[in-house]
Amino acid sequence: MNKKILKISIVGKTNAGKSTLINSLVGETISIINRKINTTEDSIIGIINQNNVQIIIYDTPGLNFIKNINNKNSKLKRNLWEGINNSDYILYLLDVKKYNIKEIENNIKILRELKKRIIFIFNKNDLVNKIEILPKIKEVSLVTKIDEIFDISAKKKTGIKNLLSYLKKNSYFNEWIYKNNEISNKDDIFITNECTRNAVLSVLHKEIPYNVKIINQLFKYLKNGDLKIKQDIEIDNSRYKKIIIGRNGNKIKDIRVNSQNAISKILKTKTHLYIKLIYKNDKKI
Repeated sequence: MNKKILKISIVGKTNAGKSTLINSLVGETISIINRKINTTEDSIIGIINQNNVQIIIYDTPGLNFIKNINNKNSKLKRNLWEGINNSDYILYLLDVKKYNIKEIENNIKILRELKKRIIFIFNKNDLVNKIEILPKIKEVSLVTKIDEIFDISAKKKTGIKNLLSYLKKNSYFNEWIYKNNEISNKDDIFITNECTRNAVLSVLHKEIPYNVKIINQLFKYLKNGDLKIKQDIEIDNSRYKKIIIGRNGNKIKDIRVNSQNAISKILKTKTHLYIKLIYKNDKKI
C-alpha cells in the first residue's frame, strides 16, 4: 500500500485549545495544557499513523506573535513560523466564546501571505448553543472566503473524527517522515519535564515561572514497574528561592505533587518524583 502524508500546523490565540486539540488528534498527551500565556515554548510535533496515512501536526505558540510576520527574534516567534512554514495546511483554531470577526480577518490576511490552505475551526462548541455558532460560521465564510470550517470540542472530543477524516482525505502520496510507532518528536523525559514546568506555571505567579528551567537528573523504571524521577528546578535569581519554596515548603510541595500526579496519569504508572532547587551555577540550595 502506497504511503501518504499531510503536514498541518495548529495556530490560534493563547487558550484557544491548541494543545488540547493536538492531544485529542494524537490520542495521547504530548503537549502540556496550561491557562497561562505561551506555555508552548518548544516546537512540539504530534504524529498520527493510521493505515497508510501519516499526519504530522505542529503545535505552535499563541498568535500573539503573528502581527509582525518578519519579526522572528525570540524562540517563540521562530517556533510559530517554523511550524507554519513546514506545513501543508494551517488549522486556524478559535475559542468560539472569544469571537472577533475583525481580528479574525486581520490574522487570516497575514496567514494568506504564506500561500497555505487554511482550515477554520471553532473550538469549545460544548460551551455554547449550536444556534449561536451557525451565524458565526456564515460570517467567517463570507468575510474570509474560507470554505473548510469545522466546529468541535477538543476537550470533549466531539467533531474530532470528522476533522481527522477530512485531513486523511486530503493527504498525498509521499514517504513517511516518522516511524510507525512514533507519536511525537519528544520523548517521555521531555514530557515529564514539561509536567513540572506546568506545575510551576500553575502554582507560581507573574514572571517567575518563565525564568526557571527544568533539568532531568534521573528517569528510571523500578523492578516493580514504578517510575523514579529526579529533577532540578534551575533558577537564575536567588530572590526566587523563598517564593518557590513557599511558607513551610508548601509551594515546592504543591509543585512536586501536581507534577507527580500528572506524570502518573500520562505515563500510566505510579511515579516517585524528587525535586531540588538549584542556582544556574548548579550550586544546590
